[in-house]
Amino acid sequence: MNGVYVLSGLVLLLLVWIVFVFNRLVFHRNRMREGWSGVEVQLKRRHDLIPRLVDVVSAYGHHERSTLEGVMEKRAGALAAKGADEAADAERGLGEGVGALIAVAEDYPDIKADALFRDLMDELVGTEDELQYARRYYNGAVRELNNAAGVFPANLVARLLGFHEGKFFEVEKAIEREVPKVSLGAGQGG
Repeated sequence: MNGVYVLSGLVLLLLVWIVFVFNRLVFHRNRMREGWSGVEVQLKRRHDLIPRLVDVVSAYGHHERSTLEGVMEKRAGALAAKGADEAADAERGLGEGVGALIAVAEDYPDIKADALFRDLMDELVGTEDELQYARRYYNGAVRELNNAAGVFPANLVARLLGFHEGKFFEVEKAIEREVPKVSLGAGQGG
């Protein structure tokens, strides 16, 4: 009879532990989803700025049409990306396109002197900063989920209940880690 109580107690303890591990995994998964939502908000802000930047640059640099069209194509690809992996690849290309757009602007002093262009660049710099914070939060949440789901014996429960590792939103090129820079020239506000 004592053996039945001991066995029942162990089974109950095991079930309580499984519930605890499950709830912890759900917490970390939801935190990761929240982090990704923050990244998406900042990516949307960036994507919304790009057409306005393209419009300002195109008003001055009509013969730079291929660069402008390339940026808009990369923006469309970034908008269509799903999940951290696709988004990272698409954003990498978009970052290169925005860099090319800024390089075009550097060739036209009138663009750099345009108040709207300067305002948009300030907004882009702020958005890039916010995006960096959102990436850090998301990647921290992914790390926590991956740690919680990867340690033994919790990994057995995670696999059994269908929890998978999260994907980091990584920036591979050093140039993407830098905020786009535009020199506004000496003597001008900025």
